[in-house]
Amino acid sequence: MLNLHSPREITAFLNANGIHPSKALGQNFLIDRNMLDCIIAAADILPGRKVLEIGTGLGVLTEALLAAGAEATTVEKDVRLHAYLRERFEGRPRCNLVFGDALALDYAALFAEGSHTHLISNLPYSVGTRVVVEASAAPHPPQHMTLLLQKEVCERFCAKENSPDRGALSVWLQQRYDVAIERDVPPSCFLPRPDVVSSVVTLRRHFRHEMPYPELLYFRELVKTAFLHRRKQLASAMRGAGKFSLPAEKIRALLLSVGAAPDARAEALALEQWLALARQWNA
Repeated sequence: MLNLHSPREITAFLNANGIHPSKALGQNFLIDRNMLDCIIAAADILPGRKVLEIGTGLGVLTEALLAAGAEATTVEKDVRLHAYLRERFEGRPRCNLVFGDALALDYAALFAEGSHTHLISNLPYSVGTRVVVEASAAPHPPQHMTLLLQKEVCERFCAKENSPDRGALSVWLQQRYDVAIERDVPPSCFLPRPDVVSSVVTLRRHFRHEMPYPELLYFRELVKTAFLHRRKQLASAMRGAGKFSLPAEKIRALLLSVGAAPDARAEALALEQWLALARQWNA
């Protein structure tokens, strides 16, 4: 069986099968056993845990999930790799191989109550952010996500108010999750080596800011709209902003009411201020 931690064996296998890792698909295979152990430890896997993995690749993380006792549904888009994965995992207990596109998945169904509770993935760089957005927006989102992504993307997930990395995604995720970077992962841990440093990031579900689902969608849309013109003061950025449009004087008054400066930009507001602002915006 192919040694998934041996660069020499993996390279020989890929060459023999005419498989050339695709940048467009974000194919960088994790080969470092220590980093794999770090992902599994951070994921807090218990036997029987129902896990979704996006971007199976050669199956290195899949093997580790199964060894930890997880019930793994794992999705791979590359038809060549899927054929290899069928040979490696077909008939293995607790393993459901899916051939498909991560961007076409129904995340609301995948994370419905009683279904998958964890998202654990070495996410393809090309679709990683979109996957996290879709999964985190589900009516019943994953309780826990442990992800390997570009470091700069992980920093955006964690960014607090007044950080240049702060964006709508930061606010969205922190409304539902406690987010933390566990450790950085150098390019040498992958084959082929990416051009950037990666990080292991964890998102642990909290329930401090629960709201009915229609309100959640309204909150997310308001935040997204506000960050479309992040260089502008909110009082200017939100004038003419469709259904969120308000007079500048009203916006300044709302900002003062939530403890923000009247000339604040979107990135300056803390999560609690965004939540209060959304409750009052069109009251």
